[in-house]
Amino acid sequence: QVQLVESGGGLVQAGGSLRLSCAASGRTFRNYPRGWFRQAPGKEREFVAAIGWSGSSTDYANSVKGRFTISRDNAKNTVFLQMNSLKPEDTAVYYCAVSRTGWVSRSKGDYDYWGQGTQVTVSS
Repeated sequence: QVQLVESGGGLVQAGGSLRLSCAASGRTFRNYPRGWFRQAPGKEREFVAAIGWSGSSTDYANSVKGRFTISRDNAKNTVFLQMNSLKPEDTAVYYCAVSRTGWVSRSKGDYDYWGQGTQVTVSS
């Protein structure tokens, strides 16, 4: 049974940092792109960042570019999201996902496996 488990969320003041982790179990995903999405109350789930299987290819939403960094450790089947200079508008539930398409994608439809999410709250 495939499981993606996010951790590292919490409450932080504006300007602070958090590091999210997403550990996969049940199968290895070292050959697949992985992504982070987020969903704020009353809003659609939106793309945040994605990384290719080797880690050499990354993509970021304009809203987080320069503040967030996605990385992965294939030996640990884990992907990370380092979030710096957090803003209140970053408040959301953050989800990690795995894509079997083979390419880095911003589309939710290209992702096949999803975690349960971790809450990130940024206070002003």
